[in-house]
Parts: sequence; structure tokens; C-alpha cells
Amino acid sequence: MGQPKQTSSVTPLRAMSRAVTFAAFGGLLLSQTAALAQSASQQLATTANSRSTVSQDNTTNAAAAFDDGTDDTATPAANGTTANPDDAAQRPAIPDAQAGDDITGSILDEDIRRLNTREAPIDETLPRRRAAESASTAETPGIPIGTFVLRPSVTQSINTETTKDGSTTQRRAFLETDAAATLTSDWGRHQLTVTSEGAWQRNISGEGEEQPSFKVNGDLRLDLPDDTVAHLTAGYNFYREDTDDPDAIANATQQSDVQEFSAGASVQRDFGILRGTTALALTRSIYSDATLTNGTTVALSDRDQTTGTLRGRVGYELSPALIPFIEATVGRTLYDETRDSAGYERSGHSYGAKAGVEVDLGEKLKGEVGVGYEMANFEDSRLSSIDTATLDASLLWSPIRGTDVNLDLQTSIQPSTTAGESGYVSHALTTTVTHQLRDNLVGTMIGGVTWRDYPTDSTINDELVYTAATGLTWNINRYLDLTSTLGYELTARKEGTDSQQWRAGVGLKLKR
Repeated sequence: MGQPKQTSSVTPLRAMSRAVTFAAFGGLLLSQTAALAQSASQQLATTANSRSTVSQDNTTNAAAAFDDGTDDTATPAANGTTANPDDAAQRPAIPDAQAGDDITGSILDEDIRRLNTREAPIDETLPRRRAAESASTAETPGIPIGTFVLRPSVTQSINTETTKDGSTTQRRAFLETDAAATLTSDWGRHQLTVTSEGAWQRNISGEGEEQPSFKVNGDLRLDLPDDTVAHLTAGYNFYREDTDDPDAIANATQQSDVQEFSAGASVQRDFGILRGTTALALTRSIYSDATLTNGTTVALSDRDQTTGTLRGRVGYELSPALIPFIEATVGRTLYDETRDSAGYERSGHSYGAKAGVEVDLGEKLKGEVGVGYEMANFEDSRLSSIDTATLDASLLWSPIRGTDVNLDLQTSIQPSTTAGESGYVSHALTTTVTHQLRDNLVGTMIGGVTWRDYPTDSTINDELVYTAATGLTWNINRYLDLTSTLGYELTARKEGTDSQQWRAGVGLKLKR
């Protein structure tokens, strides 16, 4: 079955603690960017007034030296225009940096919704030379490396986590080290961006499985002639499956380590009021063995697979702020082993189509909404096909300066490797609110709900996962932040016991 949206089994709550920290940090960068822009505006206005005064004095002296008796009401300037000492004061001020330019929610797309990760719209146009790009990281200067700029950061935190599954309660305290880096080219044309992040955990008390992770992604944008933009992408993602994942191995002390290798290419071209985009993505997934409580291992190599997805979109520009579009997707998944350990053939196809509209009203509202249909089938006749109507939305709203509201709604088909099960439909809604409390203090609140809808012939009952988290980021100085997070997750089941998880942490972030 095709899998256009790759899945990670990291629980939303564990990823959410990082999301609130990074989202709050993004809001903090925004506020300081606006302050820098305002300061630059005032400085330019002051400089302009000074130059105007000097120009007036010089022309007045020249007129006095060569007075021909003519009463001129305006003094010609050196460039042939009329110089007026009030001109500088009448010039429009340079506007402040806009919130919507830099806060895009890319970080939330990668962390909080790792259970159902969204792919970026394939016709998303990146500006050729974004001046705001440097403003988004104006907090730190970075490290110049030739024609590139490296901006690294390291966060060290201490956390506590309590998990309750029925009558069983498990607690642990652990240290977590998060490292991230962004390498961006400074070329006159084209652009290469490489981003990486990783997390390492070590338990210091209690019991609970550690959750290491690491990912690196590269994007080479090629600015071609005739309003054509191409992207070449590649990436690597490592994570460990969580015990609450629907496909997790029961009674395992350590779940499988998953490695994902990805590569892709896309081409976008504008044909007047039409915009056409084609994208191809390939993903290779490799699963390691899981370790049981008795020390034995379970081989999961029958999950190894390769997925290819071809997507196409055509948009019609009614105006720069409103672009309706239609999109089609076809995917193919091939498992390394024709049959898995339970004897099922899980290779298959996926198809999808949707129609929607892109909206860009500046810093106030931007994003897209689409409705459509998606279907997945399998080569094994014993595995029922899965189909569903889809409703997807990704909107960023800024009601007032300093406050950003991100709404994300996603419908996707998630395949299963459980014997006799084909998978389920995931409906995920996430809302993030970031507010600047003070110049150096940003608060973030995140709430979400995910409905795992299994087919009617499935032996597994539907599940509802509720998540909530809040966080604060205090900017101590240019290179150091104090972060704190608090989160809660509830998994409610129609049959069987519910599970709950609480998590809290505090840390220091060093950035350059």
C-alpha cells in the first residue's frame, strides 16, 4: 500500500514537549526581529533628516556666495530636484517585520504531529532571496563557513514522566539533550538548506523506555528560467517505536529502532495565471529487532519496505491572495519479503485526490484548506481495502501582533502490520497558540485530538487520543534561554483500559 505520509511512533505528548519549547522560541525571535526593524527604521529616518539639513545648509551658503538678486522660493539640489528640509520627515517610515513571514509552523509539522506527519504543499513557493530569512534568526549571528551560515543550538533538560495504563503506574526521571543545527547557503541564486536535530535520553531514576531520535534533511532549491523552481531533497530519520504505538510488540522492554531514508524531486512552473507542480518522493524504511522481557528478540525485518509517491497539482490564481487548486496522488509500496511473518502480502497501492484553495492575506491569515478522497488496497485478498473522505487544513492566523494561532487538520490512512489488520484512518486536529507575554518571555499552549478509526471488520476498537501542553521560554540573553514544559495525554478506548501520561521538564538552551 502506498504511504505518502510517513509515520513515526513517537507519542504526541513526548514530541509536544519539544514543540512548545521551539514554538515559543519562534515567537521570541519574531518579537526581537520586529524590535530590530523598528530600530533600523528610526535610524534611517534620523540619517535622512541629517542629510537633508546638511544639503540645505550647503545650498544656502552657495546661494549667498553667488546671489544674483533673484528671489527663489526653492533651491535646486545637486540631482536637479527641489530640496526641501521637511522632505525627510514626510517620507513613509519603514514598516516593522511582519509576524506571518517567519512563523510557519514547520517545526510543529516535524515534532508535535510526528504520529501523522504532514508533507508540505508541493506548490509551496519559496522566495528567491528572502530578506526575512536572516531576520528569523536575528537572535544569533551564526557561524560563517565559506558561503554558508551555521546556526547550532543545544538544550539540556531534566524531566519527569508518569505513565498509567489501567492499574499499572510507571514513573521515571531522565535527562534529555536536544541538539539542532541549520546550515544555509548565502548564494546570489539557488539555495541549499540543511537542517538536523536529535535527542538523547538517559534515565536517572524509575523505569521507562528511553526515546532517542535523530533526523537530518537537505533541500536544494534551483531557480530556473521561465518562472520555474525545482527542488531536490534528501533526508534520514531515526527513532524508536513507542510502546503505545498500535503496531508495537507486546511485552517488549525495547521496541524496534526505525531508520528512514528519503529522496525527492519537484518542479513548479507558472503559466500566467496557472501554476503547475509535479513531485516524486521515495522512502526506504528499515526495522531492527525488538527485545522481549525474557531477553529474547523478535525479528521485524518483514516490515522493511520501499514506498514511491507521485503527486501533481494545478492551481488557478484568482488573485495573489486566493488560489483554488486540484491535486492527485498515486503511490506504490513494496515490502522486501513477499509475505510477512503471519503470511500476509502487504504490498499494495494508494490513490488520492482533493480540491481546495490557498489563502494568503499577509500576516493576518495564510494557509490552505482541501477536501478529497483517499483509498489504499493490498495484494492479499484477506486484507480489506481502506477508503475515506479527507478534510485537510493548515492555517496560520495572527489576530494581534505578538499572538499566533496555528490550526492543523489532517486525514490520512495509516497501514498496520498486526496479523489480520490492514490499518486505520487517522483524523488529527491540533491547535497551537503562541503569545508574547513580555519582550523576553513567550508562552505557548497546544491542544490536540486524534481519532483512530478502524474498519468495521477489524478486531481492534477505535481510539481517541487527547493531548494538551503548555510551555514558557525566557530569553536570558542573546545566547541563552530558560525553557519549561508541562504536558498531558489521554488515550481512551471503547473496550479495554485507558492510558494516561504526564510529563514536565525544565532546561537551558544554548544557541549560537
